[in-house]
Amino acid sequence: MLRSLLDRLPQFDFVYLGDNARAPYGNRSFETVYEYTLQCVNWLFDQADCDLVILACNTASAKALRQIQQCDLPLRSTPKRLLGVIRPTTEQLGAYTSSGHVGILGTQGTVDSQSYPIELAKFFPELFVSQEACPLWVPLVEEGRLQEPEAHAVIQERLDALMAKDDQIDTLLLACTHYPLLLPLLEKHAAPGMRLLSQGDLVAERLEDYLKRHSAFASQLDQRSQLSFYTTGDAQQFRSRAQVFFGQEVLAETVHIG
Repeated sequence: MLRSLLDRLPQFDFVYLGDNARAPYGNRSFETVYEYTLQCVNWLFDQADCDLVILACNTASAKALRQIQQCDLPLRSTPKRLLGVIRPTTEQLGAYTSSGHVGILGTQGTVDSQSYPIELAKFFPELFVSQEACPLWVPLVEEGRLQEPEAHAVIQERLDALMAKDDQIDTLLLACTHYPLLLPLLEKHAAPGMRLLSQGDLVAERLEDYLKRHSAFASQLDQRSQLSFYTTGDAQQFRSRAQVFFGQEVLAETVHIG
């Protein structure tokens, strides 16, 4: 997702924080995801001096965004803004389907939150929405097991389960930042003609529009094209994984949160 944001908004400074020491969030409780997300958001606001934070994680957007926006941001002495990835995705998703049937592939936490069906009903009430939790997909990416035969079986199993719920689905949303790395496998196992959507470009497009509509706020953001990476985990391991996700070598610093 960061790559898409940089491609569309290269003039802005970006600070990336990965909570790798406590990830993945997908199977954690609402309370834990909220606590961890708030700690990371506060670090970005206070230590990295960010005025705008984007929750790139679908689980965090589903379980923590609204509470932080409504309960925590108003307590701050200086105005800060927090956005997620679910709303900008659902604002556009209905435009990509011809059949009016879409499938959501996400973590257990994202699926259990029902955030996507709820938000899609606001923008495209005529859509038929089916969801499937894919708890083994993130470990496949994290552990670098995409070439193993087991990976094909795990992908096929979840796709079959989703299509069994609705065989008219023609558009699949990859509702997790890890899932775009599975695209080569998904393209092999998805039905011919199935549209597979990653969120990066969708979110970047809506963020650009948001900043245009809030030009006074956007003018306060640093625009020096600087990029910084931080992780709560091991910096060397983060650099190795970041190269897979981001497409180039990065320098990262370990920070302690919580």
